[in-house]
Amino acid sequence: MAEHNELGKYGEELAAGFLQQNGYTILATNWTFQKAEIDIIAQKENVLAIVEVKTRSSIDYGLPQDFVKPKKIQLLVKAVNEYVISNDLDVTVRFDIIAIHKEENNYKIEHIEDAFYHF
Repeated sequence: MAEHNELGKYGEELAAGFLQQNGYTILATNWTFQKAEIDIIAQKENVLAIVEVKTRSSIDYGLPQDFVKPKKIQLLVKAVNEYVISNDLDVTVRFDIIAIHKEENNYKIEHIEDAFYHF
């Protein structure tokens, strides 16, 4: 596996652990629908958090959250609509980003709630 894939997988594991520590239940990871993949689907109370995880080894070329593009957002919206319908959920859907980057020997985790809105 390429090094960036391993970093991304590690970032998703860190993000899932972070969410669980903050009271979320992880419902699914790497959930796919057509061409879309949702990194983490988590729930806390009546909020379904659709979480895009972005992990970078440094922020030299921009913040991790800057790499979530409009096309990705459109795919996520399509996928989450399918997930909510197929699971017959009555929840508020929120789109979050967990941005992770390496800082010296540690990883800095930033949870951005309501990071974008569907259009």
